[in-house]
Amino acid sequence: MTVQCWLVDDDAEIRALLPGYLEGFGFAVRALEDGRALRREIASTTPDVLLLDLMLPGEDGLSLCQWLKRERPELPVLMLTAQGDPMSRVLGLELGADDYLPKPFEPRELVARIKAVMRRGGSAGTAAAAPSTHVRFDAWSFDRLRRELVARDGTVLALSAAEFRLLCAFVDHPGRALTRERLVELTRTRGAAVSERSIDLAVSRLRAKLGEGAGGAPLIRTLRGEGYVFDAKVQP
Repeated sequence: MTVQCWLVDDDAEIRALLPGYLEGFGFAVRALEDGRALRREIASTTPDVLLLDLMLPGEDGLSLCQWLKRERPELPVLMLTAQGDPMSRVLGLELGADDYLPKPFEPRELVARIKAVMRRGGSAGTAAAAPSTHVRFDAWSFDRLRRELVARDGTVLALSAAEFRLLCAFVDHPGRALTRERLVELTRTRGAAVSERSIDLAVSRLRAKLGEGAGGAPLIRTLRGEGYVFDAKVQP
C-alpha cells in the first residue's frame, strides 16, 4: 500500500528533489511550502506521515507541531531543520514531534526514520503531555518559542543563550532543589561549554534580571550545599 507522506518545507530545491527519491520507496509525497498550505490541506485529509521543517516563513514548525498534536495526535511528525540549537530539538520533541533529523541529511537515513516513526504509530507525545511553551510566573511572562521574557508593564528583557536555557530548566522544575550538576545536564548544549561555574554566573545574571518575587525574596534562591530553587508558581 502506498504511504501518503506530506513534506512542509520552504526550500524549493528540497520540495522538488525529495518527493522523487521517496517515491522509489513506496511513498506518495505532497510538497507544501508553508504552514498556511498545511492548515488548508489537512482540513480535508490527513497523511500517513508528515515531514515538517522547523524554520518556516510565517508560522514556524514548533507552533505547527503543537497544533497538530492537539488536532491530529496520531499523526507521526518528523521534524527537519538546519538549525543547530539543541534547545529547538528538545522543544520539538517535547511538543510532540516523533523524531528530529538535522539538515543536511542522508536520504536513506530519512527513509529509515520515517519507517521507524510509523512503526511507533505517532504516539511519542500529545499536546496534553507537552509542557507549555508560554508560561507566567510572578510578574513575568515567558515565551519559549519567541524566547521572550516580558514584564507586567510590557518591557521585554533580553536573555543570553545561557540564561534562556537556565530559565527553561527552572520553569520546568519550579519549587524543586536543583543541584549545579543537574543544571549542567539540563542546560548542556553543543558548541557551548557548560560548567558549575558558568551555571553560577548565569544564575547570578538571571536573578538580577528577575528581581524579587511578591514576597520580597529573590525568585531564584540559593540552597547552601544543595544548589538552587526557583521559588515561583508557574502557570501556563
